[in-house]
Amino acid sequence: MLRRLAGLFSGLTLLVFLAAIWVSIPRPPPPVPAVPLAPLVGPVSRILVEKSARRMTVFVGDQVARIYRVRLGFAPEAPKTRQGDGRTPEGQFRIDRRNAASAYHLSLGINYPRPQDRAQAAALGVSPGGDIFLHGQPNQLPAGTLGYDWTAGCIALSNAEIEELFAATPIGAAVEIRP
Repeated sequence: MLRRLAGLFSGLTLLVFLAAIWVSIPRPPPPVPAVPLAPLVGPVSRILVEKSARRMTVFVGDQVARIYRVRLGFAPEAPKTRQGDGRTPEGQFRIDRRNAASAYHLSLGINYPRPQDRAQAAALGVSPGGDIFLHGQPNQLPAGTLGYDWTAGCIALSNAEIEELFAATPIGAAVEIRP
């Protein structure tokens, strides 16, 4: 009988110990319901890309209208110097073209290379590259967002984000890309 009670006590002690561990395991807080944003009403006047933060801030007039998380060229740590380097350019640009039939679910082109980019590349004896865009995800991939820096030098957003940005951004909008 005493053995039986000792076994029962040991079993109960083990259960209490396991329950204490279970209760002490940290759990993430419950998700906060998303508050839908008001539609982005343009025209977008300025776009600021901060490469190191992987952040794009969109302005309508002087007001911040949106902040997006972005993906960059596959080697984004320095400014673009040549075609194929996988870097995203840095500096002051303008939106100079819109492509609704892009291979990357809509795209907004920037005026890279500028004259100074061409001159720098010529001094190095290389091509500066070109076709730098703000764009969505590759059309041939299933819905979703690639979670790493994957472009050849462009700035990638989710498809929903580029749809919103494309609808509100005119040719001529300023684009600043910082390190």
